[in-house]
Parts: sequence; structure tokens; C-alpha cells
Amino acid sequence: MKNPLLKFAQLIVLLIATAAFRAAAADTDIDIEHRPDATKALIPVSISGFTGEVDSTLKFDLEVAGFKFVAADQAQYNITGSNNGGVQGRVTDRINKASLLAKAYEGGSPRAQAHTFADDIVLAVTGQKGIALTKIAFKGGSGDNSEVYVADYDGRNPVAVTQDRTIVAAPCWVPGRRMLCYVSYKLGNPDIYSQDLQSGARKIVARYSGSNISPAVSPDGRRIAMILSKAASPDLYVADLDGSNLKRLTTTREDESSPCWSPDGRTICFASRVGGSAALYTISAEGGPMRRLSTAEVGNATEPDWSPDGKLITFTRTRARSFDVCVVPARGGVASVLTEGEDSSWAPNSRTLVFVRRVGGRRVLSLLDVPTKQVKNASQISGSASQPAWAR
Repeated sequence: MKNPLLKFAQLIVLLIATAAFRAAAADTDIDIEHRPDATKALIPVSISGFTGEVDSTLKFDLEVAGFKFVAADQAQYNITGSNNGGVQGRVTDRINKASLLAKAYEGGSPRAQAHTFADDIVLAVTGQKGIALTKIAFKGGSGDNSEVYVADYDGRNPVAVTQDRTIVAAPCWVPGRRMLCYVSYKLGNPDIYSQDLQSGARKIVARYSGSNISPAVSPDGRRIAMILSKAASPDLYVADLDGSNLKRLTTTREDESSPCWSPDGRTICFASRVGGSAALYTISAEGGPMRRLSTAEVGNATEPDWSPDGKLITFTRTRARSFDVCVVPARGGVASVLTEGEDSSWAPNSRTLVFVRRVGGRRVLSLLDVPTKQVKNASQISGSASQPAWAR
């Protein structure tokens, strides 16, 4: 028989270890069951009755949202309907024998009706808002002949919003407004502009000597972070959206790049080489010390983007001949590699990423459902597409 004191001591050790594990899990700010390196199961659905563009649009939208298509007798949810004279659709839960959605859609194009139905399906099944009606901006083209484009989230209906016929870069949205900020060499120097997408009116935000790059607008749409080399090395600055009230936040000799804002607008995450190699840092938007953000097990981190729910930061890991899309808890910690690619940007749902893959010498846009790791290629323009930014 075992010594009862020994058994008691072993029990105490086990309880302490369990408490330490739970404390560590809580400190990552991520539910252990929803950690970014855990692949979730796809939602099995069947779909019937739709044709042509409506059918293909619905399937694309739902696959991006983490659904998979199976036979009707194997699905949990059956999606039925038609698109004769407008989209009409119904969603039933086959397992629980319940009707979740029955609706007819009018107005707009068949494609827009399909997107709307897809978003309603996502909401009915998951309780989360869909993203099929959102927009992205991106850089189209390469070298000295590129423009800023805006398109539907799936890459369809791309429209060039600049006609600069030069180098453009780093488009970003002004939250809550149909307005972009971006970099253009239109006047021979990398300068930052804002542009109203309805009127087309364009204004210079930053045109100092040296480079003016990497604009990022705060969640309230009032301030802009950017990288300026007006004082020699590229440092992080913030200003009002029109460029006034400029304030310098970093004073390093090394390069800073790619700022992004926390959802509450209090903190900026950016990349810096202050430690010798590319890594992520955070700093108060009002100024203060830089703090290195741990991306344990994944080095050479750059191009961060903070999820709208505040829980995760996606970033690019640079390797010798390729790049990886990664994610890390917003507090820092163990990072996870999601897929090969770069330039990732969060959707408003904090679940989906748009990113860039290199295929046959071109850069192409793709969409990643982070929980299921399912990837779908977006519709492409004729040339390269890169540096995407999702409207929020």
C-alpha cells in the first residue's frame, strides 16, 4: 500500500500544476479551446436550387466563412431556394429539425442578393455577422506603374481610385468613412495622401523631405500613424488626420515600419529593427517607451495588423526565400504560422484574413478562414495585387 502522505503530496503537486496551467492560459488572453493554432471543424451544409452566378457566389461566401458542402443526408444544415426573379432561400437544421431562415431578396444585382443571403446564413448558423458585403483596398500593378484599387471582399468589381501611373503603396481605410489614405510618388517623392472615394477629392497629409510612408488611421478616424524619415532614420509619428499636430513617438537609429492601432486607439503596434532583426513592438499613442512584443518560436516579424476584437495580431514572418502569415496573442506569447503568404489584414469579424501569395511571379490576393485554415483565392486583376486592407 502506498504511503498516504506521499499520495497527499502528489495531489498537492497536481493541483498546483493545474492552477499554473490555467493561469498561463488566461494570461495569453485567448481561450485555450480557441487558440489560433487549433484547427476547427468545417460546418457541413448542403445547397440546392440555385444556378449560375448566385450558386457560385453563395458557395464561395460560405466556404470563406468555414462551411463545407456535403450531401443533403450528411449535412447539419440544408440550404434550399431559387434565383428566378430574385434570390429566395431557406435554411433548416436537419439534426434539430428547425427552420432557421426563410427570406426573399429584392433589389440590387443577383450577386449582391447572394452576398446578402450568405451573410444571413452565417448569422443564423453561427450568431456572427457575415463579411460578404464588405470592401477591400489594395495595390494593383508593380514597379513604376501601379494604382490603388477598391473591390468587393472577394476581389470582384475592382475599381482603380488613382490614375497616378507611378509607384503607389500601403492603402488604408479611414474607419466609418468612404475614404482612403495611401502613399504615392505622384510628385516625385513618397508622400501620404487622403482621398474621398465619393468626390474623388485628394489632399496631402504628409510631404516632408525624405520618405513619408505606412499610413494607418486610428479606429475613431481622427488620427494617423505613419513612418517619416524627416529626421534621418525612419521613425514612427502620429498626427491628426489632416497631418496637423505632428508628434514623434520613436527616436531610434534603426528602421521602424508598418504601424497599426489597437481597437481602443490607445496603443500602436509596429515593426522595428532596433534589436538587430525585425520584431514587433508596441508603444502608447501618446508617447512613451517601446515594448517588445513576444512572438515566441517565430522570428523576423513585420507587417502587423491588430484584430478588431483586440485579441490577436497577425503579422508576416520573413524567411530566406518566402514569407508566412502568422498570428500571436495581442499581449504577446507563442506565435502560430497559419499559411505561406504576406501582407495580411483582418476582416471586421476578427476571423478572416485577406493576404498575398506569390504565384508564378505574380502576387495574388487570397482569403483565409483562421479557425478552419480554409483558403480561397479572390478574383484577380490582370496584374499583381498586393498590400490589401480590409474596410472596417
